Amino acid sequence: MTDLTKTPDRSLSHVTEWVFDLDNTLYPRECNLFAQIDILISHYMVSVTNLAFDEARALQKTYYREYGTTLNGLMHKHQVDPDHFLNTVHAIDYSPVASHDGLIEAIRALPGRKFILTNGDVGHARAVLGRLGNADDLFEDIFDIRAMKYTPKPLPEAYEAFFATHGIDVERAAMFDDLEKNLLVPHERGMRTVQVVAGPEFAHDQVEAWELEQRGGSHVHHVTSDLAGFLRRLP
Repeated sequence: MTDLTKTPDRSLSHVTEWVFDLDNTLYPRECNLFAQIDILISHYMVSVTNLAFDEARALQKTYYREYGTTLNGLMHKHQVDPDHFLNTVHAIDYSPVASHDGLIEAIRALPGRKFILTNGDVGHARAVLGRLGNADDLFEDIFDIRAMKYTPKPLPEAYEAFFATHGIDVERAAMFDDLEKNLLVPHERGMRTVQVVAGPEFAHDQVEAWELEQRGGSHVHHVTSDLAGFLRRLP
């Protein structure tokens, strides 16, 4: 599914600041990389709370909804060490991420600056980029959860810290993310927004329906399940 319908207020022809989420955005949700992280987070929840697995997982999803990330909830409720958490849940097999020269080339061809804005950490992002292809010099910065001081998207403070650090001209910027809620603040600040979604047949027993829902809010300007194709088709 790719929506490239353009209206004057949603065109990306003026964009010179390109901001990409990482997980389930720069690689397809279908490769289930984040599913590995998700299950490690569940086991981490068990170790911290001493709850049974199903109870811990339910609490994990509650924290995710209410705090933006499970980590943020754990820091508020259980005073966990964020570095220990991040190192633990990113100890995964990155081989499901396939190389994608077409995506790398499409991003490289975009005019202006490119950034990653992720609730993950830099090490995780570099591991993903290493799988995608020759992307070492592709992004000006990876602005991660540590740079956000552990205040994650979709909280406004996460974006404000990023904008201030890099002098982002929001009127000439676009945000790409897999989650609708993470596009609300960018839209409100004047950015163009693109939601990157899974294909219509995607289903996974670890992914709850609310995580994939598309309400079609006005803050989502474009929707695509083919990021590389979307970028190549831009004027």
